[in-house]
Amino acid sequence: NESQGWTQCSASQSSDFHLAGDYLLGGLFSLHAEVVGRLNLSQPVVPMCQVYNLKIVGYSYLRAMRFAVEEINNSSTLLPGVSLGYEMVDVCYLTNSIHPILYFLSNKHSVVQLHNNYTCYQPRVLAIIGPDSSEAAVIVADILNLFLIPQVSYRATTDELNNRERFPSAFRAISSMEQQIVAMLLLLKEFQWTWINVIYSDDDYGRQNLKLLRAQTTGICVALQETIPVLRRGQLFSEDLQGKIRAVVSKITHSTATVVIVLSLELTLQFFFQEAVRQNVTDLVWIAAEAWAIDHTLYNLTDLWKVGTILGVAAKEITIPGFDDFRVSLAGGDNGQASDQNTCNQVCDQCLRVARDIDQHLRLQGERIDFNVYSSVYIVAHALHKLLDCNATGCHKRMVYPWQLVPEVSSVDFTLLNKRINFRENGDTPNSFEIIQWQWNQPYCPFKKIASYSAKRQKLLFNPHDISWHTPNNMVPISVCSQKCGPGQWLKPIGFYSCCFECIDCESGTFLNNSDPYNCQPCPTDQWSNARSQDCYPRLVEYLEWQEGPTVALLLFSMLGLIAILVMSVIFAIHSHTPVVKSAGGRMCFFMMASLVIGFLSIPMYVGIPTVFKCMCRQTAFSLCFTLCLSCITVRSFQIICVFKMATRLPKAYNYWKKYNGQYIFIAVVLALKSAIITTNIIFNFPAPILLDVEDDPSIVVLECNERDNLRLLSNSSLDMFLSILCFYFAYMGKELPKNYNEAKYITLCMTSYFVSWVAVFLIRSIYQGVLVTIFDAAVVVINLLGLSMGYFGPKCYLIFFRPECNTAAYFQTSIQSYTMRQD
Repeated sequence: NESQGWTQCSASQSSDFHLAGDYLLGGLFSLHAEVVGRLNLSQPVVPMCQVYNLKIVGYSYLRAMRFAVEEINNSSTLLPGVSLGYEMVDVCYLTNSIHPILYFLSNKHSVVQLHNNYTCYQPRVLAIIGPDSSEAAVIVADILNLFLIPQVSYRATTDELNNRERFPSAFRAISSMEQQIVAMLLLLKEFQWTWINVIYSDDDYGRQNLKLLRAQTTGICVALQETIPVLRRGQLFSEDLQGKIRAVVSKITHSTATVVIVLSLELTLQFFFQEAVRQNVTDLVWIAAEAWAIDHTLYNLTDLWKVGTILGVAAKEITIPGFDDFRVSLAGGDNGQASDQNTCNQVCDQCLRVARDIDQHLRLQGERIDFNVYSSVYIVAHALHKLLDCNATGCHKRMVYPWQLVPEVSSVDFTLLNKRINFRENGDTPNSFEIIQWQWNQPYCPFKKIASYSAKRQKLLFNPHDISWHTPNNMVPISVCSQKCGPGQWLKPIGFYSCCFECIDCESGTFLNNSDPYNCQPCPTDQWSNARSQDCYPRLVEYLEWQEGPTVALLLFSMLGLIAILVMSVIFAIHSHTPVVKSAGGRMCFFMMASLVIGFLSIPMYVGIPTVFKCMCRQTAFSLCFTLCLSCITVRSFQIICVFKMATRLPKAYNYWKKYNGQYIFIAVVLALKSAIITTNIIFNFPAPILLDVEDDPSIVVLECNERDNLRLLSNSSLDMFLSILCFYFAYMGKELPKNYNEAKYITLCMTSYFVSWVAVFLIRSIYQGVLVTIFDAAVVVINLLGLSMGYFGPKCYLIFFRPECNTAAYFQTSIQSYTMRQD
């Protein structure tokens, strides 16, 4: 079978496309192929120019090589005095790669000799141009690299050829498959298509492209991945294969993705698209791989326009001056005539006629791969230029072995038709791709360029207005699994696809950071946000401000209380020798008044921005001052009880109390205990301003001192409560004492005010939040200070000014005598 195929495709181990020269180049082109899907094996292998119009393009590639060789031979600068020749062989697309290579490797006697060392071996050709398919190029490269014969492929994009250790003499005049995939992904990114179908052929080309696509895909989800079966040589287009293609097309129809990437060679797709048209697949965007992006046979399929918009990654178009006319001119310099109408590797008049028939199409699609063939010949010519030390007058002609040409090919760097030609590390040229669109309404301009791809910058240079979409009003098609979420919505993945998600609003107090679309971030403690926010704003900080009405009232009453206590202090100082002042406590009254003054002066500490100093004053000043006042009142009441009721019963204890100033010792002990309690609270709960949330309105934060701990408040007030209870008790015991010594009703009023106010404080702190608590705390302090000032010292001042007859020693003696007589 192989021998029969070689005979049919290559005319009995000879090539009739040849030209003699000093140095021969080998050309591998596809001019034949089996009839894909033939119904029986008796059908012959026929010329591609009959059954598959693309292979007339293969004939165009062959003519591009001839054009380049003739142009170089006619040049007096590149290889002066040296002529290039060529041998061109048909590889029958995929099925005939080995025999042509053996033909090129043979010597002039058509024999491939076996040697241990091929350093001095002279094969038929010096370098080989082609073949076009990736699979054939790899097969050829595996053999040629054993002999280190330079191979420049003009269309093989496979990344297998990137392996320089495996293929040191293989080069490409086209960008790699990887760059094709990058261009596709940039196209998807440009139009925000994140939900796609991927169809690939069941061969090396399809699988390698799929692997690269999967490796480089980020932010794009594959809704459907299916394989297109590939017919092997001699295989029938069976019902099983037809069923597989129908199943693939049906799955595409039912997929929710509207973009389909097709990674396949051209021969496989004719039946695929015919089935797509039959199943009425419409309104999709198809992205073509380079292998079929400018395929005329597919373009001419009946009703293919119904499938939607077809975009493709194609080799960049570069015009070769004079080539269009050369392509359809009579073939000159060929050895032999067309002896068999079933072969196309001789001077094929039939292919020439077809080429002339579709000349307009070839002209309009531009020289894309033709330029790659053209530049491949120039690459070898420039390498020879360096190897032969050519100058303006001539070259040093000598025997050149293929391996000597390899390093010169890898280092070429020249400009051809304003295009820089050189090889990168992986052996491919920077000839980039471009994005084209199939135009159904312009048959003479079927493939329109819509974007250029820069491999160096990895960027598409786009003009979206050049695209004609299949959608109403020419709107860009949408292909997403889930619509884009609105501002302030996080993505909740559905299933295992990152592109399929549910949009959930960010709650109040959180925001969506663009760097993490899957989680809402909490706002900082001093900031807040509404629902569906993308950032936070500063919270409204509230505190008791100076200009507020409650503040003015508090400061007014505290100022009046301060003035009153100062006036009382002056009055008591002036009348310190009188019985009223002495009965009120004498010198202890000034301790009480001093503490009340400090208490009134601490009220401004509740107003304005809280600081550590203010918080410290609020926790210590009033508490110590009030405890000092209570201890003084308690010890004064106790002393009166002692004088009237205990002095006679416990004279010794009373004498000790009086001798050692028991009242001051009691006051000192109480203050020491209070100081210990306050110090402990400060150690475990240092007074400092903090921000507290307001449950009713989280956008507001209250700046206040950290004194809302009810346990701390209870411990701080426990000693005061104990003293208050003692005051109640002593006041009750002294209710029958002389009137001018009976303070029961005043003390009861002050202590009742104290108890009620602190119970109210606990209730307010448990129910309310915000500035209201601070206002109430300050109000309680003012009320208690005014209660002590007016309740205890007020009546004494009244007696001094309005009842002077009651402020005499005689009046007090009369009261004591009357009490003594009642007791008797």
